[in-house]
Amino acid sequence: MGINVVRLGSPRAAGEGPRIGTVRRPPRGVPKEEFASHDWYDVWFPTLSPSPETIRIAHAASTEDDWKAFARAYRHEMAAPEAAHALDLLATLSRHTNLTIGCYCERPEHCHRSTLSALLEERGAEVHNVS
Repeated sequence: MGINVVRLGSPRAAGEGPRIGTVRRPPRGVPKEEFASHDWYDVWFPTLSPSPETIRIAHAASTEDDWKAFARAYRHEMAAPEAAHALDLLATLSRHTNLTIGCYCERPEHCHRSTLSALLEERGAEVHNVS
């Protein structure tokens, strides 16, 4: 059991459970009814995506210090009550079932999903396959 962390749109693994899109916007040019069948996500959950302002920090990042600033800003946003409750829910679910969260970014180390997985682990979630 646990949470798999993937790049949305990548092929689904056997038994990964429902796929949750932790992104600000749905995939462009894809009809809503095709999100799941094209391996994007089953449920859109923008509560756990960075704000547009924080996304701008990520897009401008070019050094390790810039990425650390992005992670700090994203962690600050995830400390807000609604986001913190969502993180607690996913962490609890991970101890009872499989589920998958993801984002569109190519490289997990330069994406909010690496920080998101750390936040979930800090709450006791079982996190696997950060890719």
